[in-house]
Amino acid sequence: MPQQSHRGSTGRPAPAVRPVRGAATAGGLVLLLLATACGGGGGGDQEKTAAKSSPTQVSASAAGVVAPAKVEVIADLTGCKVKIRTDAEELREGVCHTEKGDYLITTFPAEKYKLTWLDSASIYGGKYLVGTRWVVSGTPKLLEQLRPQLGGTIQNLRGTS
Repeated sequence: MPQQSHRGSTGRPAPAVRPVRGAATAGGLVLLLLATACGGGGGGDQEKTAAKSSPTQVSASAAGVVAPAKVEVIADLTGCKVKIRTDAEELREGVCHTEKGDYLITTFPAEKYKLTWLDSASIYGGKYLVGTRWVVSGTPKLLEQLRPQLGGTIQNLRGTS
């Protein structure tokens, strides 16, 4: 029995499915994941000895670690008993009052909410300690002190005049 070609709504034959393109894309993603998961790790003997002898004394930024996006965990890492100020679907905010100074921890359920928040905050300017799905607001000096415990980067947002 002869095969009939499938015709679309225009009366033209439907385009052939391209499984090769999908397979190539999926294969590329797998290779990328494998390359990033298996890369690095070629530290020297001194680095390995330091990690074995005292893993708890390695700072977050030295280890390349960034604090998780949970207000209470970030507060605990900084030695603060946090008071939750905002608990909404888009963000959570907690206030910390410490001897070092006062600061605000804001966490987000998704990176897009953090980016929107930073865009809005840029109107006011200032420096912020920024990690994956979290932001700490405080004085520049305090942010520098918190960075070794939390990781992240200090971003200078420009205000509008």
